[in-house]
Amino acid sequence: MPSILIKNAQIVTMNAQEEIIQGDLLIVDDKIKSIGKDLGNQADRVIDATNKTVIPGFIQTHIHLCQTLFRGQADDLELMDWLQKRIWPLEASHDEESSYYSAMLGLGELIQSGTTTIVDMETVNHTDSAFQAMAESGIRVLAGKVMMDMGDDVPDLLLEDTAKSIQQSVDLLEKWNQYDNGRIQYAFCPRFVVSCTEELLVEVRDLSNHYNVKVHTHASENRKEIEIVEQQRGMRNIVYLDHIGLANEKLILAHCVWLDDEEKRIIKERGIKMSHCPGSNLKLASGIADVPDMLELGANLSLGADGAPCNNNLDMFNEMRMASLIQKPIHGPTIMDAKTIFRMATIGGAKAVGLEDQIGSLEVGKKADVAILDLNKFHTFPSAEVDPVPRIVYSATRADVESTIINGKIVMEKGTVKTVDRDLVLQESNKSIKRLLKRIPSIMKVSS
Repeated sequence: MPSILIKNAQIVTMNAQEEIIQGDLLIVDDKIKSIGKDLGNQADRVIDATNKTVIPGFIQTHIHLCQTLFRGQADDLELMDWLQKRIWPLEASHDEESSYYSAMLGLGELIQSGTTTIVDMETVNHTDSAFQAMAESGIRVLAGKVMMDMGDDVPDLLLEDTAKSIQQSVDLLEKWNQYDNGRIQYAFCPRFVVSCTEELLVEVRDLSNHYNVKVHTHASENRKEIEIVEQQRGMRNIVYLDHIGLANEKLILAHCVWLDDEEKRIIKERGIKMSHCPGSNLKLASGIADVPDMLELGANLSLGADGAPCNNNLDMFNEMRMASLIQKPIHGPTIMDAKTIFRMATIGGAKAVGLEDQIGSLEVGKKADVAILDLNKFHTFPSAEVDPVPRIVYSATRADVESTIINGKIVMEKGTVKTVDRDLVLQESNKSIKRLLKRIPSIMKVSS
């Protein structure tokens, strides 16, 4: 693998001291070899980053690549209507080709906006195609097939036999977990308590322990969802997950908008990782998660854009800005400052996926997951005497990402993603969504 030397950059390290260094960063193979001033010019590739800002690649801990094709198809609905009337029928319509191009469409967007690692939840079927797209794109990923073996108004093509769902998940794990020296890792992904029997969830608990892999699910996103869980299981979401032994340090929970004090305590004490998705929570009118309280308790929080049909983009810059601003009218202007937000987008995400010793900051020996920003723009100036972190969180946009490096490979340079064929993906994405929309009437007829 060619060595890469990034010269003369402003380097936002996010190390324990949160140092900002003016100098060079040397990448050898897939790791950061050296950071310092004037490292010479001995590298296969030298990138002049004068007046550029180098940051750790963003880590988004809740994404649905299978839904990228559905952008614009499910606007202005609350969660359960959004799922039952639009998203589940669309997911049930997927074929291998559409699953692949949906993933590629999302991956191109993520890489182009500086995201280098994602936690992805696929749909029930054709997950192997999405994993193939992830493998080709070069992104670092923790992902799994969604699991659904119960629920109202679920299309037949999504409603699984419990044993079959478990077997398919294990087969995917054994094929893809630790692919490319660990760049791809597998997670069990029961959709949420509403769509999973206790038998399935208990088996997921045991398999997670057996294979030592993460579990990624939704919880407490919406008040109606919580009411359904209480009716079905006799207790609230997080209490129930704790009751069956799923509440532990390997669990990543998306949303957690509506938590009571007992649930907050369980999250903290059990080491559960929370993925905050402000854009999705606002668009679906789910609410505003009490992130400041959870941070004060010492819980680990990170950020995710969720899926394209409930956001409608996968842009970490949007999520960072929103995560900060939505809390200020409630808690005051000093809450959720830019550095807190940037930690959530980088090292917080690394802790969520259990890779804080490998990614999330720019340090010698860590994986070379890097984004290079060009902040020489009207909307980011002046630059003199300005802390770069608030500049990134409050002023920068995804259009300011010039290059993205993942695992020591340049996957996007000067705005062009090298691992995703843009023209082909855009063309095939339009073909795919047209094909899927034609299938919905027959799918809904079958499920009724």
